[in-house]
Amino acid sequence: MMPRLRMTAVGLALGGLSLLVGAPASSAEPAPEGHARATFAGGCFWCMEPPFDKVPGVVATTSGYAGGIVENPTYEQVVEGGTGHAEVVQVVFDPGKVSYEQLLEVFWTNIDPLDKGGQFCDRGIQYRSAIFYEDDDQKRAAMASRESLETSGRLPGPVMTGVIPLQAFYPAEEYHQDYYIKNVGRYWSYRSGCGRDQRLKELWGEPDD
Repeated sequence: MMPRLRMTAVGLALGGLSLLVGAPASSAEPAPEGHARATFAGGCFWCMEPPFDKVPGVVATTSGYAGGIVENPTYEQVVEGGTGHAEVVQVVFDPGKVSYEQLLEVFWTNIDPLDKGGQFCDRGIQYRSAIFYEDDDQKRAAMASRESLETSGRLPGPVMTGVIPLQAFYPAEEYHQDYYIKNVGRYWSYRSGCGRDQRLKELWGEPDD
C-alpha cells in the first residue's frame, strides 16, 4: 500500500453543509437488535476509529463514506474531493452501556470544531467534520451538544461542524478498516506528521489516558 497522499485542495464551499442534491436514498441496514448506530466525520477515518474503540459499550467501528452524491464511491474517488463524501466512522453501540450523548463528547474532543476547510493537515470537503444523524432524537441531541459547546466559551471561535441527515453510508475498502492496528508504524507516522495530537492538545488539553 502506498503512503496516503493528502494534498487535495478545497473544491467546494464548506461551512458545515453537505451535498444533498441527488444524494442516494439510505442504503444502510438496521443496527443489530438491541444496539444503536452513530456516524461521525472527523477528518481521517483512520484516526477516528481508535477513540471510539476504547469506549465501553461500543461494539464495532467501521470506516466509510457519507454525505455525497456518488453511490458506492471508492477511496480514490473520495480522496479527490469530487464526490461530496466525507470520510466517516460508523459506530455500533449498546445504548444500555453508553449513550449517544457520551459518544458526542468523544467525537468533539477528537476533532477541531473550528476548522471549516478540513481537519488538521487534511484539506477539502472530504475531510470536513460533521455529525450525521439517523433520526429526530439524534438530531436533537447533536444540535443541543453543538449549541452547548459553542456557548460554553471553551473554544476560541465558532463551531463549524455540520449536523446533517445520513442519506447513505458506504463502508470503506477493507484495508482501511482497523488501519491503526494493521499498520501501526504508518498510522503513527501519518498521525504525527499531520499534527493531529498537537492541535487536539491545544484545544482540549491533555487526554485522559
